[in-house]
Amino acid sequence: MKANNISRRDFLKLSGLGLASLLAPPLNFHFNDPFTAQQGRVTSRIAWIYDRPSLSGTQVRLCQRDVLLNIVNTSISDDVNANNRIWYEIGTADVTEGYAYSGNIQPVKTLLNTPLFMDIPEEGMLAEVTVPYTDAHKETTKTSDVAYRMYYETTHWVMSIMTNAEGQMWYQVRDDKWNKLYYARAEHLRFLTAEEMVPISPDVPNKNKKILVQLESQLVTAFEDGLPVFVTPVSTGGIFRAGTYTTPKGSFTTSYKRPSRHMAAGDLAASGFDLPGVPWVQYITEGGVSFHGTFWHNDFGRPRSHGCINMSSSAAKWLYRWSSPEVPLKKEFVHGGIGTKVEIIL
Repeated sequence: MKANNISRRDFLKLSGLGLASLLAPPLNFHFNDPFTAQQGRVTSRIAWIYDRPSLSGTQVRLCQRDVLLNIVNTSISDDVNANNRIWYEIGTADVTEGYAYSGNIQPVKTLLNTPLFMDIPEEGMLAEVTVPYTDAHKETTKTSDVAYRMYYETTHWVMSIMTNAEGQMWYQVRDDKWNKLYYARAEHLRFLTAEEMVPISPDVPNKNKKILVQLESQLVTAFEDGLPVFVTPVSTGGIFRAGTYTTPKGSFTTSYKRPSRHMAAGDLAASGFDLPGVPWVQYITEGGVSFHGTFWHNDFGRPRSHGCINMSSSAAKWLYRWSSPEVPLKKEFVHGGIGTKVEIIL
């Protein structure tokens, strides 16, 4: 790993784990425990594996969307002008297959859960997908029609638990946009707990908290009493075939929050989108601009959203827990009240 070649600017862009990560090289994926294997899911229509961490390298393998790769390490490209210089080394601990550009690869894991059979409250329970992807079926069988695919770290409302004729347990999932019910394999989701959703820094008055979005550097920084406590690379409004999308500059607040949202708009063939289970959403404009987790790309550090502020799901969850207003775990959303200040600058 060429950590000695990383500039301060790149450290800022590569950071996604808070201020502590500014003092360390990029994450190393070598593990001694085989059960912690790190996978990567291809998020783009196609993605190439190269013989070295560079787009000018030799292409050695073509991968299509949702193909799973084994990530064994990270590497930094020699292209100092790139917004995102992180590449993933693909292969095994003994054999390197090549390198994949990280912007097209979502880091994922396959974590199966023991299905829980219990009473679900009328309002439902929030659950998170813990496998690279699972399908939302229209019936409780694997051969039934699929409504859509649910991806790693997306969040969904489980309304009931069912067992089919084969004895398999399924969770009934409510689509919060279309108000339809689908079914997902129970072992592929886990319920969120109250402990992991405890607010961060509740002792700091909300008036002393502030979120700063810097469009030019594609960074979000959280401040307490004027001091930075968290920073993460993001992707804001970008240019698409169907037009240019901008993230508005100015002052806003996070007064509308929800832990999950099926976001959909436009024609999928012309830069439209259909994204079930977008996690940790914080709206800041009436038009729908928000902070939220992202599973359809991993290319943070350059503009490529429809105006929202894309960030990793883990970063979005941290910011969601830190900001106001607090959203009770079993509540679908909180709209109104006093939100945390947001400043968006060039």
